[in-house]
Amino acid sequence: MISENRVNTLHGILLIALFSCSAFYIADTQFVRSLSFSPLIVGIILGMLYANSLRNRLPETWVPGIRFCTKQILRTGIVLYGFRLTFQSVVEVGLAAVAVDTAIVVGTILLGIVIGRLLKMDSDLTLLTSTGSAICGAAAVLGAEPVVGGQPHKTAVAVSTVVIFGTVSMFLYPALWRAGALALDPAQMGVYTGATLHEVAHVVGAGDAMGGEIADTAIIVKMIRVMMLAPVLLVMSLLLSRGKEGGKGGSRKITIPWFAFGFLAVIGFNSLDLLPAPMVGAINYADNFMLTMAMTALGAETSIDKFRQAGAKPFLLAAVLYAWLLAGGYMLAKSI
Repeated sequence: MISENRVNTLHGILLIALFSCSAFYIADTQFVRSLSFSPLIVGIILGMLYANSLRNRLPETWVPGIRFCTKQILRTGIVLYGFRLTFQSVVEVGLAAVAVDTAIVVGTILLGIVIGRLLKMDSDLTLLTSTGSAICGAAAVLGAEPVVGGQPHKTAVAVSTVVIFGTVSMFLYPALWRAGALALDPAQMGVYTGATLHEVAHVVGAGDAMGGEIADTAIIVKMIRVMMLAPVLLVMSLLLSRGKEGGKGGSRKITIPWFAFGFLAVIGFNSLDLLPAPMVGAINYADNFMLTMAMTALGAETSIDKFRQAGAKPFLLAAVLYAWLLAGGYMLAKSI
């Protein structure tokens, strides 16, 4: 017989699943598709609407189910995200593009940490925002959240910053390209787009608007950036553990992001091309639903008051990082 606690947890999970189904439906409408908003982004918006309207009218006993989605389902989704990638894609674009991606990822995170300290920002929020800008937007913020140990509202704030600036870029890059304002050839423009735009959806949207050659290169470069999520999370975990140990003067167990190793293992398995394409497509669809559930649940843990508490600093940090991505990414892409 199922215990009452487990039933209540299932109620919370079912609630988030229903919101996620709605997110998929809304994301498939013509208007939302024109904005290239993925179900993940729609999901967090729906979750926040729920948090600021109906949250207090539903049983508090459902909360464990919502939090289950922000932890276990999230980590499973990050692992399965590896089915979108192969190590062969690294070879296709060459070492120069990999070097650009590496410089962007490392430079963005280090710059974010410095600016965050100058702004006297919360360290967790600084890391989440910087990681999202550096790697793959919302998915990177979600991946970093278990390692950083930040509160759900900080994750939601970080996600909102990368969504805003990533969406701006999705329209800005094609406009600049068509106007001839960027002195880059199609291959360089593909590297620039893939190495600097935040979300995978943003890269796809901007790439499609600039032509097939640019789109193909941009997507591969973006996927290489996504691959860097696992080593970044491992290094981040080691450094955070060391810093907390030094701060308290006592030993502290290192938090190993095992899901990051699972992510790399799945990429390796997918590189062997053992599964038929329809099966991989089905896995990716299921994974997208899991990540949407995680985003929706994070939104459900976020109220407007918590955004007010965060203030303007996270958006100022994201703006500085955005300027770096625009200028630094351009110089790096032009050099190859």
